[in-house]
Amino acid sequence: MKKTFLTLALTLVSLVVFAQGKPHAKIFSNFNYDLSAEEDAQAFKEFEIKRAYLGYSHQMSDEFSAKVTFEVGSNDGGSAYTAILKIASLNWNATDNLSINFGMVGTKNFKFMEKAWGKRYIYKSFQDENKWANAADAGATFDYTISENLSVDAQILNGEGYKKTQGDNGLMRGGVGMMYSMNNIKVRLSRYMMPTSSYTDADATQNINTLALVYTSGNLTVGGEYNMRENSGNTVDNTSTAMSVYGTMKMNDYAFFARYDDASSENAVGERWDIANEGTLMIFGVERKMSDAVKASINIQNWTDATLEGEEEAEAQSTLYLNLEYKF
Repeated sequence: MKKTFLTLALTLVSLVVFAQGKPHAKIFSNFNYDLSAEEDAQAFKEFEIKRAYLGYSHQMSDEFSAKVTFEVGSNDGGSAYTAILKIASLNWNATDNLSINFGMVGTKNFKFMEKAWGKRYIYKSFQDENKWANAADAGATFDYTISENLSVDAQILNGEGYKKTQGDNGLMRGGVGMMYSMNNIKVRLSRYMMPTSSYTDADATQNINTLALVYTSGNLTVGGEYNMRENSGNTVDNTSTAMSVYGTMKMNDYAFFARYDDASSENAVGERWDIANEGTLMIFGVERKMSDAVKASINIQNWTDATLEGEEEAEAQSTLYLNLEYKF
């Protein structure tokens, strides 16, 4: 871990010395305590560093800028702290209305919902948490402003995410989105496609359709999203649906918030084919803005596994969290 951070630190220092740009860092950490431990059992508790982001951005000209971000966190190989290149993108403001990003870019799939939720350091947005999509990938994104109220975007990506290289099948993933703003309301519609690599009667293109909305009035923000994944995993008629609703009320330096997620699935014969990964999530808590660079939150997160009709309802698993976000 020390070697990883030393290498990244030297890289960032070199960039600062030889170019006029801006380094940045953001860290997510927490302490959590299991509230569902059985009587007389030792409750699980731990301190965690969930993520650290280290990066550098540089404005080359009025039209061009570049950004590099490393993510330090756990990986599939079991390491708790591994540095991975997350963003390495070139942005071109081609016109007053058109912006293009190329390289390892931030994807569009759930960025609107993540911003509306506004508590990434506490819990990921639904699609991110449940791996419906990747936060970054190699490819290109396009943003076009049609009017003051209406914009559209598109992306074409490898589809494997920023932690993997392109698959042997060489298939690209793509999608389009549209956002409309009116007074205090913003609405986004999107559709993202993952083509199949085989062509039997049981295979089909996977489509993720999302309708998301956020309403802001004074200190109140309320948002919600409905997601439908058709032909999940490229299997015909395996459908997944999920909704997520969240709200925040600010009071001076404090914010009170809550969130509710619910997911379900169904195949061609009406079976819940993905029930092992489904359930309901509830989060409620309070957040304090300690400074422009530091936020802290105390919250409780409840998870209840889904059960089939007629089965005994599962017990909720509750965990108390103290979350911190600090950046510079």
